[in-house]
Parts: sequence; structure tokens; C-alpha cells
Amino acid sequence: MSEQQTYGKVILASAGPGDPELVTIKTARWLAQADVVLTDRLVSPVILDTYVNKNATIIYVGKQCRRGISTPQQTINELLVDYAANNKTVVRLKGGDTNIFSNVLDELETLVQHKIPYEIVPGVTAALGAAAYAGIPLTARGLSVGVRFLTYYKSDIVTPATWKELAQTDDTLVFYMSGGTLPTVVEQLTLHGIDEAKKLAVIEQATTPLQQIHTCSLYQYTDQLKDKTYRSPSLVIIGKVVTLHEQFAWLPNINSTEHYFTPLTGRLTQLEDSTTKKRHVSRA
Repeated sequence: MSEQQTYGKVILASAGPGDPELVTIKTARWLAQADVVLTDRLVSPVILDTYVNKNATIIYVGKQCRRGISTPQQTINELLVDYAANNKTVVRLKGGDTNIFSNVLDELETLVQHKIPYEIVPGVTAALGAAAYAGIPLTARGLSVGVRFLTYYKSDIVTPATWKELAQTDDTLVFYMSGGTLPTVVEQLTLHGIDEAKKLAVIEQATTPLQQIHTCSLYQYTDQLKDKTYRSPSLVIIGKVVTLHEQFAWLPNINSTEHYFTPLTGRLTQLEDSTTKKRHVSRA
């Protein structure tokens, strides 16, 4: 009679959008109990330094949109299974909220397939953090009664009919992972007659000490912002509510070219830190 495989537990936890004080108490509690932490790139290093069990193994499994050096999802899935099979408590730490534009479905399917116990811990997604730190209510009486979370990192994921509907809606539009494709977003919305009263805001490195916000009319984008390069992560808010930024902004722009989150560049390296007994897998 074969023995049934027993597993530890996997926690799919949210780190928030950048400011380490936006992490939830529950995520912090699980990090303190973790044997292994598989962390995204967009996680504040302060969270790792402050909340992770000092004897835990930290593995960096970052992804970067449109960059070929990201950690393959299959590798992350295998790590979850391998460590859980060794009866470890594994925290899969994701930037923002676990359920918004992450590969959580792949990981859930893997965990269910292997009958690994798991828990999902929600958090502050980038849209909510960026809007709050920009002084832009995503819904506001007379300006917007709804909000849509979207992404446009590939040219084939939004149809012409969808662009037309997005241009006509009164909902606030929030585009994740779309800084590099923003010219096309603006082109499509203006082509389909988006209201001139709507403005756009590009929020770089939202909620971090290096946050910068750029706003303009969609119809003046080519003259004012088209040639700018935005640091990752950048989030785009489009709608009448963007006009509130000037009145309610409570943080000054930081004129800096620094990166709060280390970009993924070069080859995969593995660094051993015998003092803290943590294994760091990073791309240097």
C-alpha cells in the first residue's frame, strides 16, 4: 500500500503596491512563519527585511513585462510544489493584490492538482494605492460612477469594438503594465472620440518615495508626454476624475531617475548569504 504524499502549506500573499506600510497584518504574520518566501520583483525590500522569518529562504522569482529575462511561470510552479513536498510553509509573495493581473490562476491550478493546502491573502492593488497617493478618487459624484482595471501590454488583446466602448464609457479606466504601449492607448481612445474633458495620469512607482505623476489631455499627449520614458511599474488612469489631482494632490513629485524596484537585467545568478541563512536567487 503506497503512502500518500503529504505537503506543507502555500500562502498566496499580497505585498501591496510599494509603500511597505500598506502590507496587511495577515501577510506580515505569514511572512514571520514562513520557511520559504518566493517573492516578486515589485515587493518593497523593507517588507522582506522587516517581516520575513530570519531563518527563512528567500527566492527572487521576478517577472518584467516585455523582458525575456523573467522567471518562467513553470519554474515558479515547480518551486511551490518542491518546497511544499518537503513540508515547508511557503509564502508566494506578490506585488499589489494577489488576484489582480498576476499569474495566480496558474499557481492555483498547480496547487489543486497536487492537493497542496493553500490560502489567499488579499492586499492593496496598484490602482487603489496609486489613486490614493495621487489624490485621485477613482469614482466621484458627477465624474465617474465606475472603474475598470485593464491592461494593454500586447497589441492583440483589445479589439476595435472594445476600444470604441472604452472611449464612450463614463467609467474611470486604469491600465496596468501599459506604460510602453501608452501611445497606442491614447491613439485608439482619441480615434474613437473620447471626451476632451477626460485626462490621463501616468503614475510612476506609485506609493514609493520615488513616485512621480504626469498628467495631460489625451488630445495633447503627443506634444506633452509622448517622448517620455516611464520607470517600472507605471500605472495609467484615464477619466474625468484625473482633473481632481491638481486640487487634492498631497504628495510632491520627486524628480529622480532612480528605480525603487531593481530592474531585471542580465543573467540568473544565485547568491548565498551564510550569515542570514537565506538563499537569494536574483537576476544581476
